[in-house]
Amino acid sequence: MINSPATQKRTALLPMIICCALFFIFGFVTWANGTLIPFLKLALDLKTDLQAFFVTFASYIAYFFLALPSSWILKKLGFKNGLVLGMVILGLGSLVFIPAADNRSFGLFLTGIFIQGSAMALLQTAVNPYLSIIGPIDSAAARISIAGLCNKGAGVMVPIIFGLLFLDNAKEVTAKLDATSDPVAKNAILDELLHRVHTPYIVLAVVFVLFAVLIKFVHLPEINAEDDEAIVENDDVKYTAAKNSIFQYPHLFLGAFAIFCCVAVEVMAGDIINTYGRELNIDANILRFSTSFTLICMLVGYVLGIATIPRFISQQMALRICALSGVLLTIVSAFTAGYVSYYSVALLGLANSLMWPAIFPLGIKGLGKFTKTGSAVMIMGIAGGAIWPLVYGFLKDKMHIDFQHAFLLAMIPAYLYIIYFAIKGHRVGMKK
Repeated sequence: MINSPATQKRTALLPMIICCALFFIFGFVTWANGTLIPFLKLALDLKTDLQAFFVTFASYIAYFFLALPSSWILKKLGFKNGLVLGMVILGLGSLVFIPAADNRSFGLFLTGIFIQGSAMALLQTAVNPYLSIIGPIDSAAARISIAGLCNKGAGVMVPIIFGLLFLDNAKEVTAKLDATSDPVAKNAILDELLHRVHTPYIVLAVVFVLFAVLIKFVHLPEINAEDDEAIVENDDVKYTAAKNSIFQYPHLFLGAFAIFCCVAVEVMAGDIINTYGRELNIDANILRFSTSFTLICMLVGYVLGIATIPRFISQQMALRICALSGVLLTIVSAFTAGYVSYYSVALLGLANSLMWPAIFPLGIKGLGKFTKTGSAVMIMGIAGGAIWPLVYGFLKDKMHIDFQHAFLLAMIPAYLYIIYFAIKGHRVGMKK
């Protein structure tokens, strides 16, 4: 049990290493969606981008439905056993990709992605508050930024690896499919393309199960947030919370919606950039690394966060700067063309980088015995990554709004709400 500064100094290193490894896994699985969207659209002959965006929907919507049950599971099983269960489920979800590829079934692919998302809901519900509480709450953004380096480092790697594995010769494959009218020949090409899924996802399933075994036998201290009253310092506000309902913490629910908006813009910049770049006629060889460009920008942001929070700027100020930068870059992307517009979207990775690290600790700050449940409520906000790509796809494909204007309409409201949370929302309900 971590419950004193001295204990934290002795035990923080190993939990940090495990948390960083888990964040690497989260990043690898999550940002694989950026490659799966164009790959499945090609391999399964999906007709619209809106259909393809159900890849992100299946992944992120799982957080909304599984976050609160995950909190209950963690209370029953404990932190470490919850991690073990989550890793095993993640492995099982990866194995579903094999019959999905063999049967050319979009539904099975979405099922596998949903199972992976369910596992990540459990894992993230456990790890995020753990990472926030193992040290001072006001420097939690810096710790989450360190773990975020691992998360986005994996995110940089996976589009390159999966891009080479899945989208290699994508131009030639598309040309062959367009030139072939014979259904048998076309099916043979698509079967060969989908067969590329087998080895990577079998390897991932094995790695996830082995990591579950490692966690089982490694000592990870539990944190007791259940018996403590919450003593909060928030700028000049200090109070002791002795409350009997989670609904008495309005800043938590405002924070959960801030997470919703944060993940929405993060997914739009990281997963939709490939589709956006295709509309701009960016070269296909550049497009397959689009998600990596965005995540490299996020890595730069994390490094800046580690160096500056809380030494030079507060979590709240970092959040304001990031959200305002997001507004400005979105406007540039909407009213320019070609590579300027494309790289403005990639640079949104820099604007988005410190949002999650700042929002999450602000949202759960002061919850005390409600920390685990509050964390689950915050994790539910990840559903923003499920909804926003569909909103963008609907505006573009169904409402026939120009793709750049649709991007603007989707992004600006989310950034404006995050600015509100950074200035005022995180203080709502705080009593002097």
